[in-house]
Amino acid sequence: MGCCSGRCTLAFICGMQLVSVLERQVIDFLGYQWAPILTNFLHIIIVILGLFGTIQFRPRYVTGYAAWLVVWMTWNVFIICFYLEVGDLSRALIGFGLDKEEKF
Repeated sequence: MGCCSGRCTLAFICGMQLVSVLERQVIDFLGYQWAPILTNFLHIIIVILGLFGTIQFRPRYVTGYAAWLVVWMTWNVFIICFYLEVGDLSRALIGFGLDKEEKF
């Protein structure tokens, strides 16, 4: 067994991301959630470009993939914190400072 290079590791990570986002895409199609379907489709395209850049030694594609990955992870952390109601995040974004009785 040989040691895996950084290129091989990045290709493995891209492959695993592709599998997980395709699974999530199927679930979103079942629920007719169109905004996540579109963002997942964009993520699939960028992961494929990152995989292509890794295999073909295209640093520009890998850099774009890395930048997108930071944005994607930040968005996912925000969504997790929003749904877990960490702090006053959900009240600040949804209620805009209104009382519960004033929300519709």
